[in-house]
Amino acid sequence: MEQLVTTQDMVGQKAVARETAVRGAHPVGPFRRRATRRALLACAVLAVGALTLSACGGDAEADNGKGSGKGASSGKGSDSGRISTAEIAISAKDGSTNASINATDVKVSGGKLTKVTMTEAVTGRSVPGSLSEDGSVWKPEDQLERATQYRISATAKDAKGRTSAANSQFTTVSPSHSFIGTYTPDGGTTVGVGMPVSFTFDKVITDKKAVQSGIQVTSSSGQEVVGHWFGANRLDFRPQSYWKAGSTVTMKLHLDGVEGADGVYGVQDKTVTFTIGRSQVSTVDVHTQTMTVVRDGKTLKTIPISSGSPQHTTYNGQMVISQKFVQTRMLGSTVGFGGEYDIPDVPHAMRLTNSGTFIHGNYWYPRGNPPFGRQGTSHGCVGLQDAQGAQAATQGKWFYDHSLVGDVVTVRNSPDKTVAPDNGLNGWNMSWSAWKAGSAL
Repeated sequence: MEQLVTTQDMVGQKAVARETAVRGAHPVGPFRRRATRRALLACAVLAVGALTLSACGGDAEADNGKGSGKGASSGKGSDSGRISTAEIAISAKDGSTNASINATDVKVSGGKLTKVTMTEAVTGRSVPGSLSEDGSVWKPEDQLERATQYRISATAKDAKGRTSAANSQFTTVSPSHSFIGTYTPDGGTTVGVGMPVSFTFDKVITDKKAVQSGIQVTSSSGQEVVGHWFGANRLDFRPQSYWKAGSTVTMKLHLDGVEGADGVYGVQDKTVTFTIGRSQVSTVDVHTQTMTVVRDGKTLKTIPISSGSPQHTTYNGQMVISQKFVQTRMLGSTVGFGGEYDIPDVPHAMRLTNSGTFIHGNYWYPRGNPPFGRQGTSHGCVGLQDAQGAQAATQGKWFYDHSLVGDVVTVRNSPDKTVAPDNGLNGWNMSWSAWKAGSAL
């Protein structure tokens, strides 16, 4: 029977013939047509992907100012050979808060920094900085301010001259989220053998171990130095016995970023050194009303004194001179004595306790009946014969001129109690075992 062929069938057969000629003698059925459509769709996706890759290579100068701290490379087109290998890293990430005021820097790998600018975001004031000789690191010259917003823009080039850029805007740690330790003695000073290293923190420290771990105190004498906490705000360091005369003490503070309490971070990162002078320890004997000054094991002088009266006795114990004043005002109301005295120009005054004990000159004593060497007449201080104006060659002036901050004055045979270790810099009145027990490490 003859087969009837329609026009539509003829068209279809021609299409099959063309497809067969192109792809080989495989009939194009429904499955083959679906595969063809998928192949065409995949080609379209690849074309879009290639277009997207080309768009990634932008010009560094076209930065939108919202840098992430990572370098954006220059070059046009999708050729990877046009992309800079110089990668910039800004330590303070864009948009960050609580940034360090010490550790901010800009570094580059695979190239050299060509320009770095840093400004205060609000005022526009330029922040000076310095670039390392090899062009790999830029740092601000000075410590940054707390609670201040800054901007950094940096550019770099790789060995082929291709550029990259990075930007960051950040805010440094605020006072409310940071702590500072005020310390004594100051760097570069020469102090007596009894001078401890004492820190007073402006925030309550709850992680004492972390904070103490961030402070290292060593002596050129090789003496073991241990820290002791007095409460949550004060940390002192000392050796078992007085520092060795002539030694050098080094304090290394690595507190920047240390979390001393929940959400409260340290900001200090520095090294401080001071020198221990000659050894001088003066001993006040309340029974004899005298003070014997011993330097480097030899007696320099025995001085008549007037200690506290029977009503206002002087503390016993080892007390360290913490401050010196050629003249100072002493007001009874500031130390619990009401209006009993107000002397505006006490000469040659040296502080022994925070509660108001001084060793000082006395010019207001009765001329016909001087108390020195005979009886105690003060409100707890140790008095020496002196003259108003602090100029005459007196016992008070001699002792002042021959004393250093950090020298020790030991009081014996007083009817009073021993001074508390934290009343001034007087931790020497604590046994070594008790001192070490107060360490957080």
